Amino acid sequence: MKSLHDIPEGAASASVSLDRLFELAEVLGTMMERGVAEHGLTRARAGLLWALLQDGAMTQRALAGQLGVTPRNVTGLLDALEADGLVIRAGHPTDRRATLVSLTERGRALTDDLREGRDELAVGLFGDMPAAQLAAIHDGLETVITRLRAIDQAGRQAVRAALGTQDLSAPRQPAAERAR
Repeated sequence: MKSLHDIPEGAASASVSLDRLFELAEVLGTMMERGVAEHGLTRARAGLLWALLQDGAMTQRALAGQLGVTPRNVTGLLDALEADGLVIRAGHPTDRRATLVSLTERGRALTDDLREGRDELAVGLFGDMPAAQLAAIHDGLETVITRLRAIDQAGRQAVRAALGTQDLSAPRQPAAERAR
């Protein structure tokens, strides 16, 4: 087994960078859990509300695809969110087999609060950062995210090949990309 001293300098730096990304993911994840819990939500429920905020009303099937979960999972999330008065389900105007999901006024108010919290955090983290440094962070993160998706996709393809299956659920596209 190689020790850190046997790894070329660039690789050691890469390992340290990955460790920092893991730490970042943990800190952000904890903050997200706490933030959504303050609004009586789980991350899964908040993610569904966020998708509706970003993209507007959509079918349950479209929500499932966007969130990378099964339609049955979406039904459970929607049952709870509807009971809380945050979403409403109605018949689709052109497809009587489909159900259209949208935010209620209460759901829109809650997602507006979540967005305000996100915007406050962004200002706290990056508000006084020089533009060049912020651009470098953005570019670096774009590269890392692109590479992670490629690695994840290659892993999914290897699993499909090993199992002889055709379809594994695609990773969820982040709201920032859907908004572009």
